[in-house]
Amino acid sequence: MAWATLRIFLGAAPGVGKTYAMLEEAHRLRGRGEDVVVAFAMDHGRSDTRALMDGLEVIPPHTIAYRDTSFEEMDVDAVLARKPRTAVVDEYAHSNIPGSRNSKRWQDVEELLDAGINVLSTVNVQHLASLGDVVSAITDVRQAETVPDDVVRRADQIHLVDISPELLRQRLGDGKIYSADKIDAALSNYFRMGNLTALRELALLWLADRVDEGLAKYRSEQGIEASWPARERIVIGLTGGPEGEVLVRRAARILKRVNGGDLLAVHVRAADGVASESPQALEAQRLLVRDLGGSYHTVAGEDPAKALLDFARSVNATQIVVGISRRRSLVGRLTGRGIGNRVVRDSGDIDVHMVSHPLGGRGVDRPRQRDLGRTRVTIGFAMAVVLPVLLQLLLAASPSHSIATAVLLQLTGSVAVALVGGLWPALLGALWSSLVVNYFSIPPVGTLTISDPENILALLVFVGVSAAVAAVVDISARRSKEAARSRAEATTLGDLTRGASSAEDTLEGLLKQALDVFQMRGAALYRAAGPAGGAADGWRLVAQAGEAAPLPADGGENTEQIDAGTRLVLSGRILPASDRRLLSAFGAHLSAQLERRQLAASRREVRRLAESNTMRTSILRAVSHDLRTPLAGIKLAVGGLRQSNVHYTPEEEQELLATIEECSDRLDVLVGNLLDMSRITSDSVNALIRPVRWYEVIPTALHGLPPGRVRVDLPGNMPEIDADAGMLERVIANIVENAIKYAPDSDVVLVGAAGGFSSSTLDGKPSGELRIIDHGQGVPAESVVRMFQPFQRLNDVPSTTGVGLGLAVAKGFTEAMGGTLTAEETPGGGLTMVIRLPLSTGVTFPHDSAQAPLEAQSVLLQRRHVPPSGSPDSASREAR
Repeated sequence: MAWATLRIFLGAAPGVGKTYAMLEEAHRLRGRGEDVVVAFAMDHGRSDTRALMDGLEVIPPHTIAYRDTSFEEMDVDAVLARKPRTAVVDEYAHSNIPGSRNSKRWQDVEELLDAGINVLSTVNVQHLASLGDVVSAITDVRQAETVPDDVVRRADQIHLVDISPELLRQRLGDGKIYSADKIDAALSNYFRMGNLTALRELALLWLADRVDEGLAKYRSEQGIEASWPARERIVIGLTGGPEGEVLVRRAARILKRVNGGDLLAVHVRAADGVASESPQALEAQRLLVRDLGGSYHTVAGEDPAKALLDFARSVNATQIVVGISRRRSLVGRLTGRGIGNRVVRDSGDIDVHMVSHPLGGRGVDRPRQRDLGRTRVTIGFAMAVVLPVLLQLLLAASPSHSIATAVLLQLTGSVAVALVGGLWPALLGALWSSLVVNYFSIPPVGTLTISDPENILALLVFVGVSAAVAAVVDISARRSKEAARSRAEATTLGDLTRGASSAEDTLEGLLKQALDVFQMRGAALYRAAGPAGGAADGWRLVAQAGEAAPLPADGGENTEQIDAGTRLVLSGRILPASDRRLLSAFGAHLSAQLERRQLAASRREVRRLAESNTMRTSILRAVSHDLRTPLAGIKLAVGGLRQSNVHYTPEEEQELLATIEECSDRLDVLVGNLLDMSRITSDSVNALIRPVRWYEVIPTALHGLPPGRVRVDLPGNMPEIDADAGMLERVIANIVENAIKYAPDSDVVLVGAAGGFSSSTLDGKPSGELRIIDHGQGVPAESVVRMFQPFQRLNDVPSTTGVGLGLAVAKGFTEAMGGTLTAEETPGGGLTMVIRLPLSTGVTFPHDSAQAPLEAQSVLLQRRHVPPSGSPDSASREAR
């Protein structure tokens, strides 16, 4: 039986041309004389796709009845009986109707492959199981049909059918994908530009991962360890020292010389560590790598050079950047013991750049051994002097003891001394014990003379073994103490991290925690008082805990430099060098807390100023826009009444007086609105924000518009939004009137997002969305921003119906309610206005007596007038 192959045509979204490309390939194979049949294909109502099925043998589908409805599925038995060389099977991820041969179509395809039939099939990226949640988050559409990724990856070939999002939306607008009644809704929901761009990127990344997997699999199967420069990848070896910044910037410059590539910084933590490793330096280097578009990694290894090379080979690196050795020893440099030298020696075909830096050759500070404490060392020396004598007195009770017994007993004493006092008391005890054994136990007894050479050897072995055992016991004791200290540091760092992640830390809380950890009496945080962050003008106390700490002194024992203008100072005792690393961690968290506090203050101030400015601007625009019309009406009526050469009938005089009264009432309303809005801009009250549903305001907003010109297509489950009903009604009315005016030959469509949710957020919160679509002449891209500015009209054409403030007023009111108003090009021509407002939290603004004017204002705003041309609402239609 011939080996069957599966070829899948992958697309980012419906309509990209997967089925079309698959059928074209079927025609190509048929032209070569291959036996090709269409086992199952759908044209989706597209004439171009339907035309491609002509000339190909089509196997009739199998009809299945389910819940009083007939469905068509692929007839697997008929295809197996026909046994072509290649079968065309559309929609690889399709779920078959209950009662079918298999539950999934890809399982049907597996049967065809097992029978030796080649298969051409199609799948969209949203149907891949691993990307289902990602696609759902992007498009707000949950995919019911999925196919496991490993099933798709088993395909012999995967062809990406790719077109740009702009072209796909153009195809949709031209009616080449969906019918005309579905185009506007599709463009406003699934086929948004952002959605299509994200889906396209997902498809490219998924396919790129498969390409990398294929390359890695081939290299593994062929036993190839050498790096293949398929893509430029530069790995930077970081030691944790300040020279890391030089290496990162040098690597970034090297990468800029090529067209694309990856920058990977890796820090190898060795078991013995390096005392000069600085958490703050590593954090700064991590941020620098991120800013330069690279990635930061941390690996552990006993051999830093080997670990760095293993990482470089695992990512198929082409170049490695390391710094020159900081070793001061000439022997170390000549013997090539430096990490950089070993990387160069063992790099193979990976290029290695040895970068010089100011710290090269200045030496590396190795970590000092932890001190066991002065008391323990003193006791150890005392035991080294007294214990050998006591043990010899114990031996004196047995006059016939052997030399081996004396040596073993004294060796036990040396181990006890090492456990208590460490290495140096144990060495002293070993030498003193050897003299005691020589004098009291080795013939001739009573002298230091040794007559038997074997006894000399035994005594030397005793001294050597005692020293070795003492060294091992000393190292074990010190490492046990270091482990306990490390556990305490890890617990403290964990507490700091949890506090930082939950935003519970305060400056005072961190300083109090530092007092407990370091056993200090006082802690203070100072910032330079100078405008440039220098200390020339003194220091300013930011936060304090415990007793007053002294002013910072550069190089002070208990002073930690957080940045150029910030110092942490502790008082109470001299801080040992072993606690410096933990003190640096406290400094990093204090710096983050300071930055968080500054950002919060700036955000509050910017928000307050923005809200105040937006509200003031929107109110001034609205009032000035509507103020002139009632004044003009009053002036015109009064002027007519004052003309002495014109005689009016009583009915005409009453009409002019009624005009004056009506315009005066309108003017009174505007002045009242101005007074109420002035209170809003002064932050004395808030806008009337309450839960509102779109369908509550849309009928009022559309009142009085020409019948049949506006079509509303809102999902029935659109959630509530937080808005002022009167303002929102005004916004919708202005935009729709604008669209009707400038798109006279087009219907205006109001479309809500699927489920009422927008794919965009407002300040990180979910939002609701309404789109107002027209198919008029549209607005040039360079004029979109200017369109929202006051006194702007399309092509600056003079108009007698307004001064071009409609969209400016709409945008101002939308922003005053915490939303956004943007414009997009309608595919096929026209303009789409998008209103986004935050989804309601279900909390209504609390009303009180002081807000009565605001409630009256909201009621007035909800009154929609349909006045003649020149009235306030007529003037509000001006926009583009």
